[in-house]
Amino acid sequence: MTHGPAAPSGEAAARAEQDAIIGALSPVVEGIAATFGSFCEVVVHDFRRPEHSVVALAGSVTGRGVGGSMSEIGMKLLAAGDEARDELNYLTRTRDGKLVKSSTMVLRDSRGTAFGALCVNLDVTAVHQVHELVGGLAGVTADTVAPPTTTFGDDITAVLDSIVDARQLRRPKPWPQLTREERLELFRDLDRQGVFAVRGAVQQVAARLGISRASAYTYLSATRAG
Repeated sequence: MTHGPAAPSGEAAARAEQDAIIGALSPVVEGIAATFGSFCEVVVHDFRRPEHSVVALAGSVTGRGVGGSMSEIGMKLLAAGDEARDELNYLTRTRDGKLVKSSTMVLRDSRGTAFGALCVNLDVTAVHQVHELVGGLAGVTADTVAPPTTTFGDDITAVLDSIVDARQLRRPKPWPQLTREERLELFRDLDRQGVFAVRGAVQQVAARLGISRASAYTYLSATRAG
């Protein structure tokens, strides 16, 4: 009796489905970017490889390329796992001063597993400047909250360093003066941001904070145990 090829395992089938979704979306990014013009960037992220999550890209707003890493927003979604939700129409500012309006839509397979994202980034710097100019001429000013600065880059190291620095700066004291609970809370915060989902992140965080890798693992284990 002749048997056909064995059916793929559940995990292999899920991965094949996820690969197929990413493969189908990859050509779409060019069409979306072309529709909105030169101020638009469209990115497909694969959460299964956070250090090089950018698998398709059209346009140039954030300066990344294929093989680049995810941003803080992506790290947050990664940490949320299957509970991740779309982030729509949010404003951030790049390190070089661009004001960017973005929407990040989570990609899921048929089982509901979140495994990637489709992101649309629009450089609205010029639009914002015109809005401020017209408002000033009309004598109308708006009290607005400055959008957070986001690190976009091809190197996940810069993104992780930026997240660690931002969380550390929120605290009024340097690391050596923090209490044990404050140190644990810092590690909880970093874990919630998805930092430790990245390979080698514990060692990098330890270096950024000026502590040993063993100490970093101890704090991380304590936060997860509690």
